[in-house]
Amino acid sequence: MDRKTKSDRLFDLLNIIIFLIVLLLVLYPIYFILIASVSDPTATNAGKVWLFPVDFNWKGYEIIFSERSIWTGYKNSLIYAALGAAISTVITISGGYALSRKDLVGRTPIMLLILFTSFFQGGLIPSYILVKYLGMLDSIWAMVIPGAVSAFLLIVARTFFQQSIPDDLLEASMMDGCNNTRFFLQIVVPLALPIIAVIVLFNAVGQWNSYFKAMVYITNDDLQPLQIILRRILIRNQNSEMLGNITSAQSMVQYAELIKYGLIIVASLPMLVLYPFLQKYFVKGMMIGSVKG
Repeated sequence: MDRKTKSDRLFDLLNIIIFLIVLLLVLYPIYFILIASVSDPTATNAGKVWLFPVDFNWKGYEIIFSERSIWTGYKNSLIYAALGAAISTVITISGGYALSRKDLVGRTPIMLLILFTSFFQGGLIPSYILVKYLGMLDSIWAMVIPGAVSAFLLIVARTFFQQSIPDDLLEASMMDGCNNTRFFLQIVVPLALPIIAVIVLFNAVGQWNSYFKAMVYITNDDLQPLQIILRRILIRNQNSEMLGNITSAQSMVQYAELIKYGLIIVASLPMLVLYPFLQKYFVKGMMIGSVKG
């Protein structure tokens, strides 16, 4: 039986309306960029593109993907995102579990040092000198090693293990002859899938959007990530170098805007594809510490 009162139904209706409005405000800009990237730039600039593409065409994407550097940037960014997320996840999960153990000697001073790094950093010049001294300039390691450990994610992982892995489980495993390494790999890691998904997604997105490290540490064009390549294309596009076969100045400006829309889609698509596969674990992992008792 439906025991909801009239006021309850009205409240539910208002919630649905509010959330639909919020959903529209969030999704429509992305949808507009998508349809604008395949519409005639004249119609887009005239404000005729609202719900559907006008004079559908792939001209913007043809100009973008005619650049060989786009594919190189895609390959590099995928490598940096995958490798960086893997390294960071392994270190963060291992460190978070170790810091959650009550028998770890010096756990409190170690946590204080980790917290200190989230408030104070060495700065750009000391970081550059360190990377240079370690011989990582113009290498893939300059993109994935500096900043591989986030103090925030390490604390989140530690909190997860403290709340989700009881000491009784370790004691029972030890009685069955399980050592620390086996307990971590065979019991803790399978139970930590939600937090692993959170760490992987945070690091993958961070590496994918990273451009400052590449500007500082990478000078080899073959190692530049996608974000740097897209920045160069935008600069060249403003100088009309990519639009040599378009003679009209007005057409150049219009197609410049078209290319900008296309570049946004090109840069965002991989992360938009990745998120739905991790969304279930991501939501669960983000709720860590929200409920106690």
